[in-house]
Amino acid sequence: MKSDRYKKGWEKLKEVDGSAGEKVIESLNDIAPDFADILIGMFGEIYGRKALDLKSREIATIAALTVMGNAAPQLKVHIHAGLNVGCTKEEILEVIMQMSTYGGFPCALNGLFAAKEVFDI
Repeated sequence: MKSDRYKKGWEKLKEVDGSAGEKVIESLNDIAPDFADILIGMFGEIYGRKALDLKSREIATIAALTVMGNAAPQLKVHIHAGLNVGCTKEEILEVIMQMSTYGGFPCALNGLFAAKEVFDI
């Protein structure tokens, strides 16, 4: 039986990421199901806080993952989540382009190509 922390996290994950988040968690089932449980609980605790709305949280996450430059799969999940919680394509592209001044042009280019895949342009 899953804890209340897990249940709240799972509900928040579905609200934010929809099926994209569920696929990430399912992909851990055969290698690290305990990590998936931990991740879901932490996700719910962070994303359930009241100081930022979900759109603001996703903008921050997209920016951070873009600047990291080595997290394309996670960036794609969060671009999808951004769209799911009300970000426009234009807002997402602006955030990614702005990150060129902090992470460099290669990071921004990689982020734009990730967005292109998610937008299915």
